[in-house]
Amino acid sequence: MVDGRRRPLKIGFGLPDSEDARTGTTASWREIAAVALRAEAAGFDSVWVQDHLLFRLADGKTEGVWESFSMLSALAAITSRVEVGTLVTCTSFRNPALTAKIADTIDEISGGRVILGLGAGWHEPEYRAFGYPFDHRVSRFEEALQIIHGLLHDGKVDFEGRYYQARDCALHPRGPRKHGPPIMMGTTGERMLGLTARYADSWNVYFSRTGNTPEGMLPLLERVDAACEAAGRDPATLARSATVYVDFTGSAGSASSVNPTGVPPISGEPEQIADALRRYADLGVSHVQVYTEPLNIEGVERFVPVLEALDRG
Repeated sequence: MVDGRRRPLKIGFGLPDSEDARTGTTASWREIAAVALRAEAAGFDSVWVQDHLLFRLADGKTEGVWESFSMLSALAAITSRVEVGTLVTCTSFRNPALTAKIADTIDEISGGRVILGLGAGWHEPEYRAFGYPFDHRVSRFEEALQIIHGLLHDGKVDFEGRYYQARDCALHPRGPRKHGPPIMMGTTGERMLGLTARYADSWNVYFSRTGNTPEGMLPLLERVDAACEAAGRDPATLARSATVYVDFTGSAGSASSVNPTGVPPISGEPEQIADALRRYADLGVSHVQVYTEPLNIEGVERFVPVLEALDRG
C-alpha cells in the first residue's frame, strides 16, 4: 500500500526531455513543465528525466536531449509533492564531487524529494561527441561513487584515486536530509551489482533489459539478491524499481531514444495495464517509472484510469 492508498507500488512518469527523431520535434521547457505538473495533479508519485547528451539511433539519426540536472532543478522548483529523479545520471559526464553538490542543492530546492539515479553510462557516441573518455567505465564509476556517496552520506570525503580526487572535500551547506538524497543505481552487470549492494538505497532496471515484462525481471532479481548476500547485506534492505513502456497508440514498440531496442510495449485496457504493474509489485518492485506512447500530456491523461484501477487495489 502506498501513502494510505491501495496502490501496490509507486508510479513515476518519464518526461519528454529528448528530441523525437521520428518527427524532428523537441518538447520545450514549458511543455515539459506542463506534463510534470499534470502528472503531479493526476496522482503520479514521481517524475523523471534522462541523463544523455545526445543519442544516435541504429539508422544514423541523432536525437538531442536536454541537460538533466538543469531540468531536474527546475522541476524541483515548480512541483510540490512528487519525487523528482534521474534515469540515470552518468557519472562520467561530471566531476563526482560537483555531482554530489548539485544533487544536494536540488534536494534543498525540492524540500527533500530528489532520487539520485547513478550509472556508468553505455552510449559511446555521446562520449566521443562531447570529449569524455569511454575506457574503464566501471573503474571510473567505482571511484566516482565513493566520492558521491561519501559526500552525501557523511558530508565529507578525502579520496585519491586513479581517475578522480577529492582531497579534504566537504559538503556545506547541507540540504534537508542528513544523508542527502537516496542513491538509486541502474545496472545489470556483475561488478556494478556488487557496488549497488554496497552503496545504493535502491536498484533500477530499464525495460530494454527485461523485455518489458515482469517475468523478464526474475533472473535479474536473483542476481541482485546474490550480490547483496555476497556483500553481507540483507537483500530486503535494497529497494527494487523498474521502468516500463506503455503504449496507447498501437505503435508496437517503435525505436526511439526512450525505446532504442524497440521492445514490445504493455498495452490494452486500463485494467490489463494495471494488472501487469501489479505483477511487478508481486515480485517486490516498489516503484516503476512509466514511459508512455504518446509521451506528452495526452499520455498522462490516458494513464489516469490505470492509476485509478491500481488505487482500487
